[in-house]
Amino acid sequence: MTGETVEPQVPARVGVVGGGRMGAGIAHAFVLAGAEVIVVERDAEAAGAASARVLDSVRRTVDRGATDRPLEDLRAALTTATDAAALAGCGLVIEAVPEDGALKADALARAERVLDRTAALATNTSSMSIDGLAAGLERPGRFVGLHFFNPVPASLLVEVVVGTATEPTLVQDARGWVAALGKTAVVVRDAPGFASSRLGVVLGLEAIRMLEEGVASAADIDAAMELGYRHPMGPLRTTDIVGLDVRLGIAEELHARLGDRFAPPELLRRLVADGHLGRKTGRGFYEWSE
Repeated sequence: MTGETVEPQVPARVGVVGGGRMGAGIAHAFVLAGAEVIVVERDAEAAGAASARVLDSVRRTVDRGATDRPLEDLRAALTTATDAAALAGCGLVIEAVPEDGALKADALARAERVLDRTAALATNTSSMSIDGLAAGLERPGRFVGLHFFNPVPASLLVEVVVGTATEPTLVQDARGWVAALGKTAVVVRDAPGFASSRLGVVLGLEAIRMLEEGVASAADIDAAMELGYRHPMGPLRTTDIVGLDVRLGIAEELHARLGDRFAPPELLRRLVADGHLGRKTGRGFYEWSE
């Protein structure tokens, strides 16, 4: 599927619901690809923070010389709002709110109500069922999973997750969007954990258990995978970057659906309870500083 030819293109206007780390990264990617992007947040303060997050990332891209588009043009392509009505006219809206089923269902339903019937709606969930989220929608055929990876600007992969009702033409369109972002799409059916989360989480959880049991230090466990298996980053450092809270949420979802091999280790639960969530809080399995 990854070798098939697709037409790289993005909709002229793209909406992103949720402007946190992932939402801001997704907005950044589509702005650079030439789309007008609107980010919808819960209130004015959050919208301002989202705008600053995206523009700071875009500015760094310009400073590196990774785009030849002027900063002012890129800045003009980004707007923010606090009302889902602002999404009207978007050809694609991507939900990127936290991994909470009720929160996602509400965000998707509010977006769908203002979209044209031909517009596409997507979720950035890393583990939740596409069919489950589609059950609350009026047009499930226009709904697909677009699982981006953190950090979005640097990542090369997007999982296109196909629900039972997802239209085949939407899958093809999604692959074209991903190609236009300079990334590679892998197409997977709606299954627990899809492909990446299922494999990545099971490796990460086993690494945490090994650390918990005193088998080796975090650095040595990671080095074993980096040097022995040529992984670009070890599972514990990856967990720190993804966020321990995010990984715990995915593990709990997979534990409920796939059984005890995905049971979260006590060490992971304890670190999350103590607020040590990885790079974003300055401490996880490693100490982080700017």
